[in-house]
Amino acid sequence: MPSKVFSAAIAGLDAKLVEVEIDVSHGLRSFSIVGLPDKAVEESKERIEAAIKSSKLSSPHSRTLRTLVNLAPADLKKEGSLYDLPIALAFLVASKQTNFITKDKIFLGELSLDGNLRPIKGALSFALLAKKQGLKEIILPKQNAKEAALVKDISVIGVESLAQTLAHLENRKPIPAFLPQDEHSVPSPENSVDIGWVKGQEYAKRALEITAAGAHNLFFFGPPGGGKSLLAKSLPSILPKLTFAEALEVTKIYSIAGLLPEHQTLINFRPFRSPHHVSSDVALIGGGNPPRPGEITLAHRGVLFLDEFPEFHRDVLESLRQPIEDGKITVSRAKHTFTFPSRFMLVGASNPCPCGYLNSPDRPCSCSPSQISMYKRKLSGPLMDRMDIFIEVPAVKYEKLASQSLENNQSKLVKERIEKAREIQKERFKNDLPLQAGNILVNAEMNFPEIKKYCQHDGQSQNLLKKYVDSGKLSARGYHRILKVARTIADLQGSENIQHDHIAESLMYRLKD
Repeated sequence: MPSKVFSAAIAGLDAKLVEVEIDVSHGLRSFSIVGLPDKAVEESKERIEAAIKSSKLSSPHSRTLRTLVNLAPADLKKEGSLYDLPIALAFLVASKQTNFITKDKIFLGELSLDGNLRPIKGALSFALLAKKQGLKEIILPKQNAKEAALVKDISVIGVESLAQTLAHLENRKPIPAFLPQDEHSVPSPENSVDIGWVKGQEYAKRALEITAAGAHNLFFFGPPGGGKSLLAKSLPSILPKLTFAEALEVTKIYSIAGLLPEHQTLINFRPFRSPHHVSSDVALIGGGNPPRPGEITLAHRGVLFLDEFPEFHRDVLESLRQPIEDGKITVSRAKHTFTFPSRFMLVGASNPCPCGYLNSPDRPCSCSPSQISMYKRKLSGPLMDRMDIFIEVPAVKYEKLASQSLENNQSKLVKERIEKAREIQKERFKNDLPLQAGNILVNAEMNFPEIKKYCQHDGQSQNLLKKYVDSGKLSARGYHRILKVARTIADLQGSENIQHDHIAESLMYRLKD
């Protein structure tokens, strides 16, 4: 009779339950794996053989046995080496070398030739799946136990080898469940760039504070060396920590991508991604076969910084339009559709022209009109319309540059103001359940119903906005973004209502010809 144990497969950012079935019968010796396995799964046969022998048990090739492994469902692609442990255990049950209750457990792990276990990717997703499926226990490599234990109400067993796994399952040497770690005790790295390190640029620093408070999109432009990149890199230092729910989202993404920092169980700091301008659309958006998260998903709940913005291929930049609006990206394949989250703050930085000195009072521009025109064409209207704040970062004067003062704790003071503004937004949307269907956390995520309710403004402000809209300088999307930024400015000032000054400041940050 075939034996069966549970394992799992990654599909996008979620895990799917996989049944590992093994039938062992006497006949011509063979070891076959079916159920859409990839090359790594096919190669597991040799690892499993060696690991079972090293554990002083009878392997499939040590007898005249026909061994058939089925990984169900058969239409789901099975990737990686995480099926080594469940296949080995299912074989040992089928060949009557061990016996244990299999229906309430899920097994994952790569076997080495000596029977020890190596860590896997996506442990958090697998633990969430086990809890969702009502399974009592997840057994996986010891190195992944701390990550899996972030999920409450499930027993996490970290094992070091196949032999130790069998000793636990047979109750010869039971392993205690891994105790969940307090999420608040997990350290987060200090960002190395303080906003006080930026010389001058007070106007840009103010815009950066508004950006962080409302999670808006920001675009810097100006000559080389003005501090655009340094300003962008200081943004994480003024952003609030991730909530535990947000931290789980981000940790799951990084675990599946294999980018979880060593000894870092929970990522509770906001990601900062800065891809090179030669990146492809797949690298930025995500995709491939099977689909993998791209930079916009790795920047989820954090910052995506695109330095030298016009140097990116235009098709790559245009692919950002949908995820900026929707906060997610959908990748379709013949049999499956995968959705990756992409709630990020987009920060772009650009020179005014290829040489960087267009309209500079101190240095002549060396670009031809056609070069300037081609450079600016990379910045399409629809994409720029999705930016909230535009800031010119001029060259720094000598007096500021030569100043010896270095304010190391300026980020801390700015962060306190931002946290207060974020708390106002949290309370606003938490108490408005009918409008909470989209899980809105910050002002930048407001849709039309929320804008209509929370962005009321006086007649003087309406006249000012009417002037811009009627002159064609402000699109419908731009109008709504003006209101969202004004709402954030009001929150920073602790104002319940949007005032004329808030609207006027918000309008100052729109791109001017």
